[in-house]
Amino acid sequence: MIKVAVVGTGGISHAHIGAYLKFPDRCKIVALVDIIPGKAERVKEQYHLDAAVYLDHHEILDQEIDLVDVCTPPFAHAEISINALRSGKNVVCEKPMAASLEECDAMLRARDESGKKLSIIAQNRFREPIRNLKALLDSGMAGKVRSAEIDSFWFRGHSYYDLWWRGTWEKEGGGCTLNHAVHHIDMLGWMMGTPQRVTSVLANTGHDNAEVEDLSVSVMEYPGALATVTASVIHHGEEQELVFQCEKAKIAAPYDVFCSIPQPNGFPLKTPDEAFRKQADAFIASLPPMPYEMHDGQLDNVLTALETGGEVAITGEDGRRTIELITAIYKAGSQHRPAELPLKPDDPFYTVEGIRASVPHFYEKTTSVQDLEGEMTFGGSFRKEKQE
Repeated sequence: MIKVAVVGTGGISHAHIGAYLKFPDRCKIVALVDIIPGKAERVKEQYHLDAAVYLDHHEILDQEIDLVDVCTPPFAHAEISINALRSGKNVVCEKPMAASLEECDAMLRARDESGKKLSIIAQNRFREPIRNLKALLDSGMAGKVRSAEIDSFWFRGHSYYDLWWRGTWEKEGGGCTLNHAVHHIDMLGWMMGTPQRVTSVLANTGHDNAEVEDLSVSVMEYPGALATVTASVIHHGEEQELVFQCEKAKIAAPYDVFCSIPQPNGFPLKTPDEAFRKQADAFIASLPPMPYEMHDGQLDNVLTALETGGEVAITGEDGRRTIELITAIYKAGSQHRPAELPLKPDDPFYTVEGIRASVPHFYEKTTSVQDLEGEMTFGGSFRKEKQE
């Protein structure tokens, strides 16, 4: 039985707790930690957990715990993860991995020195439409990617940034690029790797109670290809999409395939190549179903890795790559010139202090509340028939 401690009992922790409760024969939540008095106790009662409650994560470091699940605001991810790893515990850490590459590298060192496992949450990789898109790209059926369009469109009302830790570079670590588009940027890195150069523009167009950006538009340069990434919390409808224009066809999530047939003059015929669509449809239909999706799927994978001694599907290196791409966006957007990759340790944007000294403050945070009412949403489902 794997003993789990959940550190941070805010909104996202419910997705984690719900996932663990799906595997009662494999794991048990034995501890809840939150710095706000009474908050962890309320979560304990809500889920009828037989768990100890603490106000400080240091109190669990000498406990018999196998897995520490970090669900705190981003500024605390590195400290808690490193302390847990050094105390001999495995770690799952919510996105984003950390607030800087320096912190990511410290987390990786702590993992290597401890010999424990570290997995960074990127739950969208455990959605069937995203798994299918990745498999279709890897099959080579559509040929080499020439262009990618990543639309990370979200909507968050003005009050969203009233929560105490949101809307500041110190506590949230960034705006929609770091905390919303992190999902789509992870998927881009998973599918295309690290680009050579990033150009970006940052803006805050609708949240004058936040220091951070609520909109960014970026171009990432790959050998022989470009990718555009739009991160936003101002888009009504939240139409999120990943589109890859390849040599032989367009493939996308939500699932869409289109193969143009050129005429002798180079212009496309009005009707697409249905043979390619049938081939792609058959390939997708041949893939096995995923038994669990989203957080359920990733935490099932982590539990399996602990049970078998295998590797986690989403590693610390995966989390670091995503932070490097996001940091490059912030560097390019702040300096108004392209950022070259990889980012080196002597780069000012390698550290939290360097980032904070260099990024724009669009507005100053004006409100700070302890909690907000309402349900969390997880964006588009990448399935055409419905939106979550």
